[in-house]
Amino acid sequence: MGNFIEFLRNLGAMRLAIMGGVFIALILFFVFMMTRLTGTSMELLFSNLEPTDSKEVISQLQKLNIPYETKNKGNEIYVAGDKVASTRIALASEGLPGGGSVGYEIFDDSSSLGTTNFMQNLSLVRALEGELARTIRSLKSVYSARVHLVLPKRQLFSREKQPATASVIIKMKGSGKLAGDKIAAIQHLVASAVPELEPNRVAIVDDKGNLLATGNDADAIQANSILERKINLETRLTRELTELLTKSVGPGKVHVRVDAELDFDRVSTTEETFDPDGQVVRSTRVIDESQTSEESQPPPVTVENNIPDGTDQGGPKSSSREAKTDEQVNFEVSKKITNFVRETGAIKRLSVAVLVDGITIENPNGTKEYRPRQAPEMASLNKLVSSAIGFDRSRGDTVEVINMRFADQRLDTGESKDLLFGMEKSDLTRIAEIVVLSILAILVILLIIRPLLSRAFDTLPLSAAAAEQKMLEDAAMSTPALSGPDGTSPEALEDFDDLIDIESMDSRVKASALKQISDIIENEPEQALSIIRSWMYAET
Repeated sequence: MGNFIEFLRNLGAMRLAIMGGVFIALILFFVFMMTRLTGTSMELLFSNLEPTDSKEVISQLQKLNIPYETKNKGNEIYVAGDKVASTRIALASEGLPGGGSVGYEIFDDSSSLGTTNFMQNLSLVRALEGELARTIRSLKSVYSARVHLVLPKRQLFSREKQPATASVIIKMKGSGKLAGDKIAAIQHLVASAVPELEPNRVAIVDDKGNLLATGNDADAIQANSILERKINLETRLTRELTELLTKSVGPGKVHVRVDAELDFDRVSTTEETFDPDGQVVRSTRVIDESQTSEESQPPPVTVENNIPDGTDQGGPKSSSREAKTDEQVNFEVSKKITNFVRETGAIKRLSVAVLVDGITIENPNGTKEYRPRQAPEMASLNKLVSSAIGFDRSRGDTVEVINMRFADQRLDTGESKDLLFGMEKSDLTRIAEIVVLSILAILVILLIIRPLLSRAFDTLPLSAAAAEQKMLEDAAMSTPALSGPDGTSPEALEDFDDLIDIESMDSRVKASALKQISDIIENEPEQALSIIRSWMYAET
């Protein structure tokens, strides 16, 4: 123990401070490495948070005693990787994050006592806006949304009624875009939730300032629908033709492009046809009339007619009979009325271009040779494509199948380049971090710690025994040596030391060195006796 204390004393305060600092730095470095390697990594909990949401989430995490980290000015919150799922569930039960909007919970913590009618109406509008924004955010492709409602209040004795209006601001996930049907769906969603609000009164704008719906734009929505129908038709035909031709020419050896020209006109036709040969008796009417009449002529004037009580002889009589028949037959000619309605989106013309690669043959010597496809094979492919698309020459359809050599014949398998040996990107990052820290530790030891320790020990004073041995060697070098009994020089003896010049030693050895020598003699008497015997033997 005394030797160790003496060793520390000989080092000096400066060297002890250097060694202590290096030792502490080493400990801290290895503690940091162990913490990084064995500690739980922090993973993203939420990002792009509104300031109000970030504040509420942090407050809730503090209540749950969950360690967290904030980055990017509080817009991103990180928690331990094994607690991400449970933390999201716990925060979702509290309605967090709310996207910076409040819903009907605004009425939970407020007291109606002392609240004016104006404040109640304003809170109702805010709650309705918040609930609509949350509902729109639940759509798969929508990241965030804000809703603004204008609900005019009808004035007293006013005959004119102002309609309600609404505006919606939407931020999409990534580079996604809202389709026309989804825009119409959002308009109807907002209109159905607000009294007396029509869908054509809802304007929709994205976060880049693009106007998606102006309100009262049914024609624009219909045009978008037709354009989507065109794109869907071209995509479907391209996919089907590629799959069909790949079975014959091989994967990656065919490229298909389809251009469809659609008819955007909506035509309604009414056709009325008469058939003269298809006469049908619709109705028959028969009227029969008959009439009979008799007339008598006045008698002639005679004497007998003037005698009293004479017989009155009448004149001659005449009769007549009249008959009439009236028949009316109504005929109906058959008539056919046909209404034709041709909706928009009918195919007017199809143009298909197919590029087919040739055949690559590997020769016995290992070289590859390109050969174009034969004309009969190309003709068969042309017929196959024409049949697949429903080729109609009257529409002006065109099909071109051309054989050309592809510039790059390598097939992209679509596999992820970020994976190595089946490990995920996070695992690779973890391994790279461990390797970098290990290399840094080795460099610190070799380039910093080792030179400092070497420099400290190189300038360290010699111990007493070493000083004594060095002084004995120096004295032997400066004093002539005596020959041994056999005439050999003492330098040849391995177990004997050189002679010592006491006078030269007195000028070099200090009092502390003499004390050290006496301590060595007391602690190591056998070694001291051996040295004295060697001196005596050398003198004789």
